[in-house]
Amino acid sequence: MLDYHLHLWPHTQREVGPVVDQVAAYCERAAAAGVLEVAITEHLFRFRQAVPVVGGFWEDAEGSPELKESMAAYWDFLARADLDAYVETVLVAKQAGLPVVLGLEVDHYPGRMDQVAGLLAGYPFDVLLGSVHWLGTWRFDDLGDAVSMEEWSIRDVDATWDSYTRSIEELAATGTCDVLAHPDLIKVTGKRPASPVEWWDRIAEAAASSGMAAELSSAGWRKPVGEQYPAHPLLVRFAAHGVPLTTASDAHGVEHVADRAGDLRVILDQMGVDHLQAYRRRQPHTVPLGAVDTQAYRDASKDPARPDIEE
Repeated sequence: MLDYHLHLWPHTQREVGPVVDQVAAYCERAAAAGVLEVAITEHLFRFRQAVPVVGGFWEDAEGSPELKESMAAYWDFLARADLDAYVETVLVAKQAGLPVVLGLEVDHYPGRMDQVAGLLAGYPFDVLLGSVHWLGTWRFDDLGDAVSMEEWSIRDVDATWDSYTRSIEELAATGTCDVLAHPDLIKVTGKRPASPVEWWDRIAEAAASSGMAAELSSAGWRKPVGEQYPAHPLLVRFAAHGVPLTTASDAHGVEHVADRAGDLRVILDQMGVDHLQAYRRRQPHTVPLGAVDTQAYRDASKDPARPDIEE
């Protein structure tokens, strides 16, 4: 198993530098749950280097003045970390022999993804997760933001799912990212169309046509929706389209690292999935499910572009 979606900081935490000891604690907890390798994938918007590229996107985006004010405050609070220090921390953890790869979670910024790709090209990322957390200026999954949650009472659910799916399609088509994170995140509050088949089909087709993998995540079990991402019918569609899979917890602290990895494994076994997709320098390789010689795996997948890093 893999845990290819891990954050160093909760959204309630503001200015904190990355620490190798924290990465080590993540790896230790993951290994105890039978996870072979982890990816540290902090949000792009948490870094100061992203501000000149995508900061202020909400000013011209669709949304009420209240939503724009909320988004501006959200960014002001969170966009504080240093991307260079983050990257160096994970590279040092690699050099120390920890089973970790360097990643980032990248949101969809309409009309700005070329600039985002240009910024990220200067760093030795192993894997980039693509995600949609907001529609216009609406942070639809920010359960702690009253302004955002109020929108659910006035928005049409079918129209919301359609907007979300369109954003997923646009993000996938840019080719900026490698893995589609929590693919049906729009269900987070439990509000779903009576028949979501159209949107499941479109999301699966977007992943397949772009060459992206999709993430099977336990995070939904910790949310009001109370089920994994993606829902079983969407997961079946990914399989039918030949979309590779990763597994993830989307932890924002050590207590949730590898959360319910065993339950994710049961889902995969029931579907007949016998391998996952891992990454080095954004190049995919296959990891079999089942018994794996950890040292042999790490030797075989060592990054040739970084001979200074003894993985």
